[in-house]
Amino acid sequence: MTYLLHLIEQYGLLLVFANVFLEQLGIPLPAYPTLLITGALLNRGEYFAPVLLLAAVSASLTADYAWFLAGRRYGRKVTATLCRISLSPDSCVRQTELIYLRWGAPSLLVAKFIPGFASIASALAGTVGTGRLTFLVYDGLGAVLWASSAIYLGSLFSTAIEDLLRILEQLGKSGAVLLAAALVSFIASKWWQRYRFMKSLRMARITVEELNALLQQGRAPLIVDVRPSLSQQLDRIPGAVVLSVDDLTGKDFEDLVDGEVIVYCACPNEASAAVVAKKLMQRGYTRVRPLAGGIAAWIAAGYGVES
Repeated sequence: MTYLLHLIEQYGLLLVFANVFLEQLGIPLPAYPTLLITGALLNRGEYFAPVLLLAAVSASLTADYAWFLAGRRYGRKVTATLCRISLSPDSCVRQTELIYLRWGAPSLLVAKFIPGFASIASALAGTVGTGRLTFLVYDGLGAVLWASSAIYLGSLFSTAIEDLLRILEQLGKSGAVLLAAALVSFIASKWWQRYRFMKSLRMARITVEELNALLQQGRAPLIVDVRPSLSQQLDRIPGAVVLSVDDLTGKDFEDLVDGEVIVYCACPNEASAAVVAKKLMQRGYTRVRPLAGGIAAWIAAGYGVES
């Protein structure tokens, strides 16, 4: 434990840069505690606050800009990949889009305070065509707000933090074990949340080939598009009803249902579609299935879309 504290004292700026950079890339290594500790060490004269802040902001911007460029080049494949590997079950593309499309680039000001949002928002900013300068300004300001809040809190509660560090130092190896156990517990809890979320989405799917065959036979089910409004306007499966999640609880929706209901989205594992399908089944609609692969699988199979 003493060795770890010496590392923080000697290489604090490098550790801050590396920790923030890795977290913004999507690796579950929380950087906020590191900023709190280094902020507490400001009172010892170990660092200068502006230099510490610069290290954190530059690391954040470097990682975020990489995701921004990836989003520009590869589009929604990047956000889908991020959601697929993320440990946060609430970080689905749909939820990120709802926030970003509603508030635009200013949402980047608070992105780092929302678990699972920051890296996906950066990639989505590139995907939807946010200007380079606009992205850098808002993302940079967001990084300043996030990092400065941690550094300020660390400095404000420096006595309490130093007391905690002193206790951990006295514990020696046991203190290091406690820190390692806390990190492992954090990652395990996130993984368990994701596992339970994915398990809740298990249900029968319909393939794009099966859906196309029903359309060709004139046995078209009610097809519901539950993506964000901007995506719905760009392209959708022919005959799909464009509804929000709130619309599914009204009488207008009941009047539309005359058989099977197919729900599709653009989320990995059909997350949003499965959630909506579950809600419909709870309301008594027994013939409800998400579309496997969503709109991406429909387009990849060569089937037509309308706008």
